Amino acid sequence: MFLATIDYFLYLLPAMLLTLWAQGRIMRAYAAGARVPSAAGVTGAQAAVLVMREAGLTGVAVEPAAGDLSDHYDPQGKVLRLSHAVYSGRSLSALGVAAHEAGHAVQDASGYPALVVRNLIVPLAGLGSRVFWLLITAGLLLGMARLILWGVILFSVVVAFQLVNLPVEFDASRRGRRLLESAGLMGPEEDQVVARVLDAAAWTYVAAALTGVLTLIDDLVQLGVLGGRRDHE
Repeated sequence: MFLATIDYFLYLLPAMLLTLWAQGRIMRAYAAGARVPSAAGVTGAQAAVLVMREAGLTGVAVEPAAGDLSDHYDPQGKVLRLSHAVYSGRSLSALGVAAHEAGHAVQDASGYPALVVRNLIVPLAGLGSRVFWLLITAGLLLGMARLILWGVILFSVVVAFQLVNLPVEFDASRRGRRLLESAGLMGPEEDQVVARVLDAAAWTYVAAALTGVLTLIDDLVQLGVLGGRRDHE
């Protein structure tokens, strides 16, 4: 069991290191961008409205949200919720994050295929992320392979969500940056700062997806689905 734990840790080490690097990078990039005021002088909330208007989208509310890094678009309520630092902020970081979330609203309005798939997966992925480990743990304790298998199946849905989420997030950033520029809210030099913030944020999604994929592969190997079962004395 000890050797299996060490093997598992070493197996996931690259993903763990990537996650730490990505988290450090987004913190540094966001902090640097937060120190640069936007030449347009608009808040994140105003930028979100203008970006959506530039894309021909109206009818999406923009509201403040509690907490830090709580920015998100709610496709059910057609509401863009921005953390206080982004909602009221006038920095390039605030504009970049607001434009990114507005990009999700534009994706929703245009029926962006990957977003449609992601929204369909969300309920099951949410369930899977909460209970998959309970099924796997119960299966191990009770010696019931069927429970372990169902846990792995639910976890595979979580991994599928993470993979589908990658093109959604990258596309939202691309749309947001393009619309910020076409709306006259930032120039080429400011775009470089915004790009660093959004690119750094994107790497956190890449790290999460890599961790999920490697964990799923390891689970499948343990079950003997891939490459035979690994046994440790």
